[in-house]
Amino acid sequence: MARMLNGECRTVSAERVAMRSSPVEPSSTSRLSTRTLAFVVLLPLVLIGCEETKEAAIGPADIAAGKAVVEAQCAGCHGSDGRGVAPGIPDLAAQEARYLVASLTAYKQGTRTHAALQDLTVEMKDADVRNVAGFFASLPPLEAAADQGMPSVLSPYEKGEAASDVCARCHGEDGNSTTVGIPTLAGQQPRYFVSAVRAYLDGRRSIEGKEMLRELSHVDLESLALYYASQSPARREAPAFGDPAAGEPLSARCGGCHGAYGVSHETSTPSLASQEPHYLIKAIKAYRDQTRQHSVMLDDNTDEEIENLVAFYTVQESAAAEGAVITVEELVAKCDRCHGEGVEQPTLTVPKIAGQNRAYLINAMRAYRDGKRGNSMMHSMSLPYSEAIIESVASLYSSQPAR
Repeated sequence: MARMLNGECRTVSAERVAMRSSPVEPSSTSRLSTRTLAFVVLLPLVLIGCEETKEAAIGPADIAAGKAVVEAQCAGCHGSDGRGVAPGIPDLAAQEARYLVASLTAYKQGTRTHAALQDLTVEMKDADVRNVAGFFASLPPLEAAADQGMPSVLSPYEKGEAASDVCARCHGEDGNSTTVGIPTLAGQQPRYFVSAVRAYLDGRRSIEGKEMLRELSHVDLESLALYYASQSPARREAPAFGDPAAGEPLSARCGGCHGAYGVSHETSTPSLASQEPHYLIKAIKAYRDQTRQHSVMLDDNTDEEIENLVAFYTVQESAAAEGAVITVEELVAKCDRCHGEGVEQPTLTVPKIAGQNRAYLINAMRAYRDGKRGNSMMHSMSLPYSEAIIESVASLYSSQPAR
């Protein structure tokens, strides 16, 4: 994240501004995990840029002149009424004039990329930019299109819970496996979950029934990762093999990556605590015997040592990787600190996003995340499941009345 200090943009680490909340039970709808918010803490700034923080010298607009330019050059995409004519094209009616001036200027200067808009704006005079912005700002807010309806507002948690039906018969309804050789998914680190499923899909790992996984969309996969990460792993009894006490000193080599007692705090590294023991033995032996590849996994343990190590991890208490959750509505309330109705931003050019085209909101947030739209306040959002969060936030904003 970034903040303004003495008129300059200064970076503030996400860790310093990470949101904290008390654990709650996942019993209500529209839930999001707080630990997904390495990306989420940036959302209140999703459409703001430091290059746009200086007061835009708009001056008085000639609405009639702006209308003429719009009808000649803009209406084909944005409509004479300011409604985008297709998904992914933003609605501009009643948008903040200062934001529109800053956006058009960014296209004109090439700091925001869009081939058609760059070709169009490069020929515009400053007065044209001002007048076009003034015309769109003067239009009344749009009502929802009659044939569009409201998008379904579901959190990644809810999407993941629904998608988990295909996994439940093997991995348990909440991801706690009771089947020999089938891993527990409850509480697992989400980045690891996504990478493991992709390894099964592309053949780097073998699994029966992977055809079911192919039916999952990218957002389904991310949502599953969040759902299982927020479930509580069940405690396990000691397995019939191995000696947990003898396995404890062997775990010292594993703790640097997998955490003390097998509870990982890295989103890309799996937790081993409370894992199904037969699955864990098979996995560790696969790494040792190089039928599953990993550059730093153990490669010199005997079968007896592996059994003792697995026995130790089996009886350790694990924890949900994602901890507490918040609703999408609560998350959007944080975004509304900048984008909400009646919020005054005297030094920022902040757009209205309530009622905005859902596809456009998704594309805009992706562009900021992926560095395709220049904005010094936005950092790349690298979590592999952020698509699911983007879609949920965009759905809720697009379902709100435009203002």
